[in-house]
Amino acid sequence: MTVPATPRPTGHPGYSETLPREPESAAVARRLVRTALATWGLEEHIDDAVVVITELVSNAVVHGRLPSIRVIVSRPTKNWVRLGVVDRSKAVPVMRTDSNGDQLQGRGLVLVDALTERWGTDLYGWGKQVWGELKCGAAR
Repeated sequence: MTVPATPRPTGHPGYSETLPREPESAAVARRLVRTALATWGLEEHIDDAVVVITELVSNAVVHGRLPSIRVIVSRPTKNWVRLGVVDRSKAVPVMRTDSNGDQLQGRGLVLVDALTERWGTDLYGWGKQVWGELKCGAAR
């Protein structure tokens, strides 16, 4: 007998999904983030979280190597939400703060930095996870 998965208020990972490494996956990632935060009673953080996950997915789509990425939304503690994207590239992202005229790409991590309390990269032998954390109340 298979027991259906139940959302947990904390734990690692709370929600995750493997998606194709393509721009359209950002919409699926946003839905995952909205679902997780609404389940946890953290609706006031949805707007910022959606922007963060969109930027992280966008970076993975551009820089990843294999045809899929993994989106992870977790609550490592009751006061933090972690949004992460795993890809198979070992290239560490760099936040661009330079002004390069009309270039529209390359500044997503500036948004991630502005909207999260902290962000970073966890390196693995086969790739990496780029993540951002939002400080939030302990709703549920």
